Amino acid sequence: MKLSNILSRSTALRSGVAALALAATVATTSTAHAATTLVETGSSLLYPLFNLWVPAFTAANPAVQITTTSTGSGAGIAQSIKNLVQIGASDAYMSNALVHKNPNMLNIPLAISAQAVNYNLPGLGDTHLKLSGPILAGIYSGKITMWNDHAIRAANPGVKLPAHKIIAIHRVDGSGDTFIFTQYLSSSTPSWASTVRYGTAVSWPAVADAIGANGNSGMVSAAAANPYSIAYIGVSYAAQAAKAGLGVAELKTADGQYVLPTPETVGAAAASVVTDTPPDERISMIFAHGSNAYPIANYEYAIINAQQPDAATAAALRTFLNWAVTDGNAPQYLNQVQFLPLPTAIQILSKTQIAKIK
Repeated sequence: MKLSNILSRSTALRSGVAALALAATVATTSTAHAATTLVETGSSLLYPLFNLWVPAFTAANPAVQITTTSTGSGAGIAQSIKNLVQIGASDAYMSNALVHKNPNMLNIPLAISAQAVNYNLPGLGDTHLKLSGPILAGIYSGKITMWNDHAIRAANPGVKLPAHKIIAIHRVDGSGDTFIFTQYLSSSTPSWASTVRYGTAVSWPAVADAIGANGNSGMVSAAAANPYSIAYIGVSYAAQAAKAGLGVAELKTADGQYVLPTPETVGAAAASVVTDTPPDERISMIFAHGSNAYPIANYEYAIINAQQPDAATAAALRTFLNWAVTDGNAPQYLNQVQFLPLPTAIQILSKTQIAKIK
């Protein structure tokens, strides 16, 4: 064979190999960048935790991208049911009626949280007011209108309370915080239970000077801007509430003690319901048993449709949720937002539910 022919064939072979290598590189690059995107929306109480979780998770799992927004638990539940998002974040579990209508929906606990009752009371200093369900129901129903009302004075002997009107602040968006707060009021006050009841949205009684706010950040801002106000705020906003100068109430437990929302008291509430938590994990921690069990604690839920539109989305969801209830329950994340990790038995229940996502 002539040298020229040999060189020609060699050049062609090298060109072919180069073309194959380029095609392989393009294919590999294309696959690497074909990430599955998950959309989360809902609970403003969970939102700060998702903001910690998402960067850490996606750094370790670049094939899954997650967008997260704070819209309130009611929106999270509704949009997940309608398949508009993959993850509906909620402080509230779905009602029996909603579950009956939507049997494919899962309520998966991701962590444990609680709700504080905060107030802007000038001159009180570092004193923690003692409040109860009936007192708060009286405030939010308009039956207790003054800070020096006899019921508040009786619970706080020796505390100088101002003769000033109370400004009650409530959520106007569909809210898991409203769900657990009104559960607390319903569980402690028969008149509230028979009229207003509880839910992610309720018909608030008409109370003079009452203020509506959106999200936990809105509750903090409204309370900070209005001296003599009171608000219910998720503990993941404790730092913002403290920075705004808001006080934190000691709430009356089922056993008649007054406790603050601390890791010990919230942990006691969570520990008391572990063996009672059903396989679908829908359970209330309101007035959990134990003298030091904080009365407004809860599981933080991911509301998920078990039937996803494709295998890739289902796999991405399982990967993220399993990470959230294990690695994501580490102190480096939870401590920053005052959350507590799931007990081992509840992690197992959550993983069992996660495995149902197809």
